[in-house]
Amino acid sequence: MDLTGGSAPARTSKNSPSDPASDPASVPLPGAVPAPGVVPPAGPRVPGARTPAASASASAPTSVSASVSRTGGSLPRTSRPRASVPEARGPVVPEARDGRPDARSDNRPDALPDARPTVTELRLSAFAGHRSATHALGPVTLFAGPSGSGKTTTLRAYEALARLCAGDPLDEVFPDAADLIPERARPDAQGRRGFRIGCTVDGTRGPVRLDLAVQAEPRLRIVGERLTARGRVLLATALRDPGRSTVQAEWHTAGATPVTRAPLPDDLLGTALLPLRVAGKTPGQLEVLAAAEQVVVGLRSAFACDPRPERMRAPVPPGEGRLRRDCRNLAEVLHRTHTDCPRRHHRLATVASAGCAGTVTGLGVRELPEGTVRAVLERGGRPATPLGRLGDGELRYLALALTLLTGPGVLEMDRVAEVPDAMQSMTLLADDLDRGLDPRQAGELLRIAVEIAGDGHIRLAGAVGDRTAAEARRTPGVTVVDLSA
Repeated sequence: MDLTGGSAPARTSKNSPSDPASDPASVPLPGAVPAPGVVPPAGPRVPGARTPAASASASAPTSVSASVSRTGGSLPRTSRPRASVPEARGPVVPEARDGRPDARSDNRPDALPDARPTVTELRLSAFAGHRSATHALGPVTLFAGPSGSGKTTTLRAYEALARLCAGDPLDEVFPDAADLIPERARPDAQGRRGFRIGCTVDGTRGPVRLDLAVQAEPRLRIVGERLTARGRVLLATALRDPGRSTVQAEWHTAGATPVTRAPLPDDLLGTALLPLRVAGKTPGQLEVLAAAEQVVVGLRSAFACDPRPERMRAPVPPGEGRLRRDCRNLAEVLHRTHTDCPRRHHRLATVASAGCAGTVTGLGVRELPEGTVRAVLERGGRPATPLGRLGDGELRYLALALTLLTGPGVLEMDRVAEVPDAMQSMTLLADDLDRGLDPRQAGELLRIAVEIAGDGHIRLAGAVGDRTAAEARRTPGVTVVDLSA
């Protein structure tokens, strides 16, 4: 059984169980099955240690930084500077006159917003409590609904696809995979159950669909993947031998041989591996590479942010100045933006006055004798207020505003270094976006998000409560998805 309801990319074993698709809660897991009574061996599992990027063959394109080694573990991420000295601050996105990332930083006048790959649809065919759910994603999309409606798991599916495209192994992305199996999913004769997710990425190649079937029991593995563009299946994988830690892959060639077949690892996303496996010698291969690159760039350009005020109050040592997921190093990042991104830093200070109590005239950074830095709110002739004295809502507001106003240049995220910044669009993933925020702060964040999303560089997908959702429905440019419907 394949991922989209059609025929499987190759014939499965005659011992395969009947198709469970008639049960909407069941998850079709394609492939052969062992003889009755035989338990599939777990196969060698490779630790998820990071390795340096493997060298690609001369014929393999280098437009997407992806490589794999079955002995090395996972697909390596884009390199991140790991400095221990304050001067090593990492790359900074060039600023335009208005303080936003410069769309001309790649020196290409034809770098237009509509060329940036963006995720425009998220599909949760069978994932935790979701069944046959398809959500359209706009520049600013907020998921609303009562507790238990699936707001968090929706954003988790997006982040999981992004991490898989960045090369993270399956067991790191889904450490609790069994909890994501739909409750009514029935195991087949071999006790196999799993879940299915997918997305659509729009860009210069038009809409490209990625669909994924994951087996969670009895062993975690990818058992089916399909990449589709313009009505043509460009990549399809299926599990053939449960005793091996590989899946059989077929990708479009359109040369002397219509398709190319080869095994791929069952714990890594095949789409992210294509740039190292496809030579790009035929029009068909070039089509496959272009579609894979669009999906990888569109998904990897995501940053999950969950500011934790209790971790943001203490002074921190200066460093590379890349904001972490929990924003514990907010003072360090402000120390960097104060010097390297003055226009955006000044804009953040202006925005701070709309979300913090009292009069705010600027954001300052104090270097302390012990070698740490502390961020403060400047009050215009009055004593400055250390960020540690601010309320939880004020700290969360500042951290989320910083993320929206600065972009990937100062965020600890995986970036596709080979693709110019002007050709990428970052998506901020913010679960419980309005936690601890009052209506004024939440409304100001929505206004910032809509304004920033207007230039196509930064998008937002978040989960909010009923009060913020009601305000968002009255805000032009915001898409609200009600999961209680």
